Amino acid sequence: MTRRRRCSIASPPFSPGSDMGQRGFTLLEIIVATAILAILMALTIGGWRSVQESRSRTDEQAARLAELETTMTFFTRDLMALVNRDVRDEYGGLKPAIQGGAGSTLPLELSRAGWRNPAGRARSTLQRVAYEVKDEVLVRHAWRVLDRAQDSVADEMKLLKGVRSLKIRFYHPGRRWVEDWPPPAQGTGLPPAALPLAVELTIELEDLGTIGRIFRVPG
Repeated sequence: MTRRRRCSIASPPFSPGSDMGQRGFTLLEIIVATAILAILMALTIGGWRSVQESRSRTDEQAARLAELETTMTFFTRDLMALVNRDVRDEYGGLKPAIQGGAGSTLPLELSRAGWRNPAGRARSTLQRVAYEVKDEVLVRHAWRVLDRAQDSVADEMKLLKGVRSLKIRFYHPGRRWVEDWPPPAQGTGLPPAALPLAVELTIELEDLGTIGRIFRVPG
């Protein structure tokens, strides 16, 4: 009896040099992968830019609000320190303790107390200040003397940008708002008064619209 020998055909072992090992990526696969990578990079850069722009807008808004708050602080301090002290202008004319409104050169001008003197200089603690809008910028003027000479110059401080208009009204002790202070001597039916009871401030801004505030005047 003849014994049959089983024969098996072994698969050739995988070798780095075979066709399977050299196949790699096709051109289409490379193009698709590159496109996906480009999309991911674009999304990442776009998201980063969006975050940066949002942060920049937030910082600008915060700075704007801080600028507005500083402006209101100056108005509050000046009006709360208002004193009944008339002054002389550079031409010798008499100016009341507070004046302003639609018919005045400066929307608001007043005498105030509490001018700090940390260096102990020989000067008064009273000060004359004023507000006006120049080239859409709200400016605060502060004179170093009450009764000015022709060479007296005010120190200017820029408080707020983008100001379209500044309107001031005054609340008369006769219980009525007036557009100018001092009010006209005739035609108003109001008794004479040195100081108003309150001052209304209305500022129109390019970005924030109209903002109003009423300041009570000490009396």
